[in-house]
Amino acid sequence: QVHLVESGGGLVQPGGSLRLSCVASGIMFRDNNMGWFRQAPGQQREWVATMPRGGSALYEGSVKGRFTISRNNAENTVYLQMNSLKPEDTAVYYCKTVAGGRDYWGQGTQVTVSS
Repeated sequence: QVHLVESGGGLVQPGGSLRLSCVASGIMFRDNNMGWFRQAPGQQREWVATMPRGGSALYEGSVKGRFTISRNNAENTVYLQMNSLKPEDTAVYYCKTVAGGRDYWGQGTQVTVSS
């Protein structure tokens, strides 16, 4: 059974940083692409970044240069380092993977950027 568990969210002031983690189980982690998405209140869920199983990371335009996605295959964990946070980054952040042709999502972690 596939499980994704996010952590690391919280309240931070504009310009601050947070590091999100997502621990995966039930998959061959090193063989899976891992992604981060976010959903702000009243908005659709949107893609933020992808860390492929091989190759370079990919980023949505508004976070490029501020966010960094990385992975530790030995610990089955994908990270999202978020710097220079803005109020518009406020959202619930989810990690996602695809296994056996099915999407799997974590429960999400709340990130609030406010002074």
